[in-house]
Amino acid sequence: MSKADYYEVLGVSRDVSESELKTAYRKLAMKYHPDRNPGDHNAEERFKEASEAYGVLSDAEKRAAYDRYGHASTSAGFNGGSPFGDATDLGDIFGDLFGEMFGGGGQRRGSRVQRGEDLRYDITIEFEDAVFGKETEIKVRRRENCAACRGMGTSSGRGPSVCATCQGRGQLRYQQGFFSVARACNACGGSGTVITDPCATCRGETRVAREFKMNVKVPAGVEDGTRIRYSGEGEAGRFGGPRGDLYVVLTVRPHDFFERDGNDLHCVVPISFPQAALGAEIQIPGLDGEVTLRVPEGTQSGKEFRIREHGVPHLNERDRGDLVVEVMVQTPKKLSRTQRELVRQLADSMAVENKPASRNMLNKMKDLFS
Repeated sequence: MSKADYYEVLGVSRDVSESELKTAYRKLAMKYHPDRNPGDHNAEERFKEASEAYGVLSDAEKRAAYDRYGHASTSAGFNGGSPFGDATDLGDIFGDLFGEMFGGGGQRRGSRVQRGEDLRYDITIEFEDAVFGKETEIKVRRRENCAACRGMGTSSGRGPSVCATCQGRGQLRYQQGFFSVARACNACGGSGTVITDPCATCRGETRVAREFKMNVKVPAGVEDGTRIRYSGEGEAGRFGGPRGDLYVVLTVRPHDFFERDGNDLHCVVPISFPQAALGAEIQIPGLDGEVTLRVPEGTQSGKEFRIREHGVPHLNERDRGDLVVEVMVQTPKKLSRTQRELVRQLADSMAVENKPASRNMLNKMKDLFS
């Protein structure tokens, strides 16, 4: 029976690029690999067929010969070589494939050196602390290198021994038909070394948990959810690995009446009708002391006033945002007899035609109260 065309086997066109060719083969290899299809003879044959096709088409010279002479070019007598092409190319493919299938088994001996884990510490601060900054002390529990074994994990302090199962290679090879499959060594987890005499203090873990104190500086102008990174303040690495980092995450409590929008502060202040009509100076409690707000004559309810440089400081800068004050004219719910008479006299002198108007007409109506 004649062989199928190599391009058809891989499902590619004859002008396929090298990267597209590699991608097409890798998909087929993942799909039909014997380890994923145990006992499936058809899958095994498809896997061999795809590997043979890729071995030829991935080699520039063999591909050119195949394009010219077809399957005759793949015979040993034609070029004196193997039908599977360049071993390095196939090694790269199978390294990627087996690394995905077996959790890195396609790699050589691993390393026990590990970077320490990152830590997170949550702090809740007051609204004012976020605005003006704060320094506080925290207590963090983290794993430190064991002093008894100096972080080596062994009672002798000499470190781990070479794994007897894989002879330090970190992997074991198994024969799958005419393919050799590499898998991570179960005895050492792929590191190539094992601890045969674990330290009595850390039990071979190389680290022990301890609590330490440190000062956290919260800069002025931080927002809710801000993360402050302290490099190298996380957990200790294993077998000489670097420390992880510590992330301090801030939660800011809401203020009683101030709301934050970027670096601006917003609040609503009630004023009386006489203050709105005649104008007034009122004192507003700010975050860093009282602020004077000048309400001009004829101010309408909902009017906003911006007081410069009384908001939140810009992070790591000297400038500050603004304080935005919205005034709301407050209507009294109860009036005395004298107040009622005075309001009635005012109403008689200020007739307003109560007709509906669009929103853009509201500004024109301000003239009625000026």
